[in-house]
Amino acid sequence: MSEVTFDKRLAVRTVGIKEWDNPVSHYNRCEPTPYRALEHLFRHYSLEASDQFVDFGSGRGRVAFYVHNRFNIPVTGVEAQEDVLDEAMNNISRYRRNARGVKAPIRFEHGLAEHYEIKPQDTKFFFFNPFAASVYMQVLANIVASLNEVRREAHVILYYPLAQYEVMMENTTQFEKHAEICVPKTDDKREKFLIYRWTNC
Repeated sequence: MSEVTFDKRLAVRTVGIKEWDNPVSHYNRCEPTPYRALEHLFRHYSLEASDQFVDFGSGRGRVAFYVHNRFNIPVTGVEAQEDVLDEAMNNISRYRRNARGVKAPIRFEHGLAEHYEIKPQDTKFFFFNPFAASVYMQVLANIVASLNEVRREAHVILYYPLAQYEVMMENTTQFEKHAEICVPKTDDKREKFLIYRWTNC
């Protein structure tokens, strides 16, 4: 199924790359996670009814809408580009009319990821290289602080992971590698998902 066709199925518009109008240091452009990669991930990995999903650098909302529609769990997208966030909000209106049976909340917040306040119910954190490793370190520190304050199992999901992200996950936190899911039919060895689990419950 093509990207456009999948968008139509969800009644959203998420296709296309969006550069920053005024580039922000350490933040990358808006680029959606391919639907084929999401389909492959969730054939091998599932979310629970008790989960709350956060997508950092959520763009127009593709991952957020996909996860919300498939699992009917609360989803939050965090996006720094204001005009891109406006597109995500327009998508919500169309999506909600199309997915009336999916009752869980879905919302988007405008702001830098390191300023997002991790909620005690947040358990799954998704990243597709939205920013530099220095910013990721700050976001990860916020996640760890929340997990230490309210103990719960949590997963960090990295798509197309930067080597610096991997080093941080494996050497500076109590997260343990839970799964490595490679996207098929590609010669690019970085096209994979790494899932890290926090078990200090």
